[in-house]
Amino acid sequence: MRILVTGGAGYIGSHTAALLAHRGDFVVVLDSLEHGYRRAVGGLPLIVGSTHDGPLVREVIGHHAIEAVVHFAAYKAAGESMTDPGKYFENNVGGSLRLIAAANAAGVRKFVFSSTAAVYGTPSTLPVKEGDALRPENPYGESKLIVEQILKWYDACHGLRSVALRYFNAAGAALDGENGEDPRQVANLIPLVMKVATGRAPVLRVFGADYPTKDGSGVRDYIHVLDLAEAHARALDFLAADKPSDVFNVGTGQGASVFEVLEAARRISGQDIPAEIVGRRPGDPAAVFADNRKAREGLGWSPRYGLKEIISTAWQWHRRHPDGFDQV
Repeated sequence: MRILVTGGAGYIGSHTAALLAHRGDFVVVLDSLEHGYRRAVGGLPLIVGSTHDGPLVREVIGHHAIEAVVHFAAYKAAGESMTDPGKYFENNVGGSLRLIAAANAAGVRKFVFSSTAAVYGTPSTLPVKEGDALRPENPYGESKLIVEQILKWYDACHGLRSVALRYFNAAGAALDGENGEDPRQVANLIPLVMKVATGRAPVLRVFGADYPTKDGSGVRDYIHVLDLAEAHARALDFLAADKPSDVFNVGTGQGASVFEVLEAARRISGQDIPAEIVGRRPGDPAAVFADNRKAREGLGWSPRYGLKEIISTAWQWHRRHPDGFDQV
């Protein structure tokens, strides 16, 4: 398949682009490099540009005879979205709408969208199912839900079929330790743990130890970035088989607590990793993890890596690249 990957120089996008190319697809990356890196793209064709640039998108699709789009390009910091909602709606919704419109006008009929479990908000039941209530609690989650709805209508009106993948907590790194999450741009637990392990931060703050969980700390579903990449490949195959548009959770189906992650990181890295318990953050649920049966059955996908592999690959990446990529 001939595929355009937007945001393909970023964390999840670059791993997915590499996997697609490895399996024999022709891949072109479109990335503004605002949060992406040339080195993450490897030898794949890279167009430096924006999803907001409709004429550029149509030109790239036409020049490379693109058949499918995999769309990652978005801002993803939920906390920042609460302080600057306009930034998130303009980029995540506005940029996606311009991309979708340009792809549709250029004749693309297959579209895979990087969505998020944040569309559910605080779940009323666990594990979270695709049919559960959609109640985003921040502009980031709302922006992703709006794009899911845009795609639904582009299918109904124009026949642009899509898969939205609602993933949980992406983590881990490439098996060779040469591509991973930039520690300078994150607010997620595992890279923050690694920043302390590599001496780039003095202490890990644990937000709340009095939750109704097995050890009092928050529980999340950590999914390896390589398993996420595989889910995108399976989604493309799903659309290539003329299946109808759909949404799928992408998670392991199991939760790990903050303290479990911390202990695993200490054991694997051999570092002390000091931590301090502070108050809960407003809006943080006690536990969130996925029901992934629909993806297993519909996409033929299942996660291959667990918390041990996530921590091991993350440590290998952060130990070798404590300041991330040293050039764009």
